[in-house]
Amino acid sequence: MTDTIRGFWVAMATPIASDGRVDQAALTRHAHWLFEQDCDGIVLFGTTGEGPSFSAQERLNSVAAMIGDGIGPDRIALGAGFPSIVDSIALSRDALSLGVRHLLLLPPYFYRDATPVGLEDAFAAIIDGVNDARMLMMLYHIPQVSGVAIPPETLAKLRARYGAVVAGVKDSSADFAQFRAFRVAAPDATVLVGNETDIGRAVAEGGAGTICGMGNIVPSLVRAMFDDPNAEPAMASAVRLLGQPILPMLKSVIAAATGEAGWSRVRAPLRSVQAAQGIAVHETLRDLMVPAAV
Repeated sequence: MTDTIRGFWVAMATPIASDGRVDQAALTRHAHWLFEQDCDGIVLFGTTGEGPSFSAQERLNSVAAMIGDGIGPDRIALGAGFPSIVDSIALSRDALSLGVRHLLLLPPYFYRDATPVGLEDAFAAIIDGVNDARMLMMLYHIPQVSGVAIPPETLAKLRARYGAVVAGVKDSSADFAQFRAFRVAAPDATVLVGNETDIGRAVAEGGAGTICGMGNIVPSLVRAMFDDPNAEPAMASAVRLLGQPILPMLKSVIAAATGEAGWSRVRAPLRSVQAAQGIAVHETLRDLMVPAAV
């Protein structure tokens, strides 16, 4: 197993059955399709996967089902961050028991006045509580959503204290200066970007790759971003086409492409968009010769 996440990992959306539970069959089908499209791994229950809207047991059940369907645990990362440190420890331990080592950890996101030292304490408490050298923690920096930023010095201090257990950071700030700050603060740590249009220049400056949501609908375009400078305008166009609200729209596009209604459903407080919107975006992506989910 790799000691960190590298290359192209998809932040998977989560299909929801008519009874409100995870549509596990659709989720697993989508994962297999993504691997056929040359993605390197999948991240379950991050932001794109509506992670905070799903319980620890729901997340764990999905991981176990995917492994049971032949997806190697080394190709799975799990969103395991909660406001409660105790819950993060418990889910991380359970994931490790299934062989999943890649864990994506939000900072505790209720207290928005947390200090850098306080955030270091929180992540350290999770690492110490799990107490398992197999764990590969990826800090998750998405302050525009979580409300809590992870300072680069926090990554650097944790890396110095715990070594490879703190594998790195996923920077979803869409601020390239922030990516560079993480690289400077912890040059031996993995830094991934979530903003698809930054993939090429991030890799050129030592970034390890991406965990991104657009991989759900345009995986070949995301892959092209690694080495084709001409792919960036197409990616920017695809992101603009998706528009807002981004997560319900992305799921509606998958529903249009697959014909599976479960993809269009979201959990409250999000609201689904009209099916016609997803169909229109899907058809436009196809007409632009941008590969979309099938």
